[in-house]
Formats: sequence, C-alpha cells, structure tokens
Amino acid sequence: MDSEAKCPVTNGNGAGPTGGTSNHDWWPNQLDLGVLRHNSPQADPMGADFNYAEEFKKLDLEALRADIKAAMTDSQQWWPADYGHYGPLFVRMTWHSAGTYRISDGRGGGGAGLQRFAPLNSWPDNVNLDKARRLLWPIKQKYGSKISWADLMILTGNVAMESMGFATFGFGGGREDVWEPDDTYWGAEAEWLGDERYSGERELANPLAAVQMGLIYVNPEGPNGNPDPLASAIDIRETFARMAMNDEETVALIAGGHTFGKTHGAADPDKYVGPEPEAAPLQEV
Repeated sequence: MDSEAKCPVTNGNGAGPTGGTSNHDWWPNQLDLGVLRHNSPQADPMGADFNYAEEFKKLDLEALRADIKAAMTDSQQWWPADYGHYGPLFVRMTWHSAGTYRISDGRGGGGAGLQRFAPLNSWPDNVNLDKARRLLWPIKQKYGSKISWADLMILTGNVAMESMGFATFGFGGGREDVWEPDDTYWGAEAEWLGDERYSGERELANPLAAVQMGLIYVNPEGPNGNPDPLASAIDIRETFARMAMNDEETVALIAGGHTFGKTHGAADPDKYVGPEPEAAPLQEV
C-alpha cells in the first residue's frame, strides 16, 4: 500500500501546500504592496506596550554572560564543539550577523536579528549557524524578553572572545528584534554564488557589497574560487570599504578573526548536516 498522504477530496491529485504557481510567478511586475504592512504591530508577539529598553534594564547582564560562557564548553552530542569549545563558531555567528551591513543604503547588519530569517539564514556563507543559534535557545528561553535575539547574537560573540582571552571594548545593548525578513535587495542572481553583479572591469553594482550571491563579503578561495592573491586583494579592499571598514580594520578582522580556530563545526557532515533551514522539513525547523 502506498503510505504517502494524499488529498481525499481530489483523489490525491491536488497540489501540496507548497506546490503550485504563485501570483508573483504569473505577474512578476505587479506592484508589491507588502511593504505597506512590513513589520506590522499585529505580527509582533511582544505587543504594543512592550518597551525593550525598559526590559533590558531588568537584565542581570553578568549572570547572562556567565551562562553564555558556560555554554561555550558544554558540547552537545547533536553538534559537538570543535576541540570542546564553541567560541569560534559563536564568533562567526556574530560577525556574520553584523557583517551584512553596507554603507550604500544602510541595509544589513546585526541591529534587528535578521540572521534568523530568509534568505540570510540559508545563505551558503551562513551554513551551520542555525546550530549556533540553537545552542543559545535555552539561554534565550531563560532570559526571555529581557534580551533580544539581535543583542544576544552580538553579545555571544563578545563573550566568546573574552572567554578565549581577548579584551573587548565592552557591550552596548538596545537592538530590537524584528519578526519577519527585511525587504532588502541582495542581488539579481537566481542561483547561489552567482556574480552577475559585476560589469566592465569588475565594477561592483550599487548598493551591493558582497562579491557573490549568498556570501556576506568576499569569496575566501579568491574571486570565483580562483586563488589569486592580487585579485583577492582588490575584491577585499572594495567589499570591505563598502562595509565601512578601512584597510587596518580589514586586516584585523581577516587575520585576527581566523586565529580563533575552526568555526564550521566538528560533526560529520554526512550524519549531521542536512538542507539549509528554509529547505528543511517542518519537523527540523
């Protein structure tokens, strides 16, 4: 017997809840009115009277720091920590949250916790960062509305660096969460790692900063995977300038950030890595 669930009304011929052609597919040039209800108060689970600044004042920040620090070395069977420490993974999560920022239109960045939503949560460059956020879920549950996801993701990177011996400038809270993806133009490409954003002698289109679709900055293997140091330097300088970083800051980020160690997870990918979050089945979301 066929065990696949089918619609009893249409004798199994009906399309699934995710199938079919959407209105946008039929009329791609139709005016999108969704921006008029973007971040609607009705979609905010906190309610109209919620004041994050006041909630943040109630937070025991040192207790939160201690809980985050303890999580660094609490290796989980479902996603083992590299060398017993999640610090590098958390640093990568934090940087990738902030690193989407671009100066051309002020889009991106870590100010609203957008890494939780598509397309950022499923970019190739953000692979396995859903595990980093899942590791923080018990902490988020404990402190609730006193700490936003946006603040928690940034603070965790700070605590990770401090736990590995780095002295930070401190932490400033106040990033309020949004509850749906932002309407940001990330490029015209229709496939991951496409680079149709370039024209002429490798002129990067505005307002973009990243070199390819699905990356937050440059390709670590070189332009389009070509390991050419000089060509890489040109891409690095252009992209990071568009992210409001000078040469000194860029060197500190690239050279310094990668000294923390492995950042992508020690687990066997064949066993532990499945589809990206937006392509995962509902029970895995």
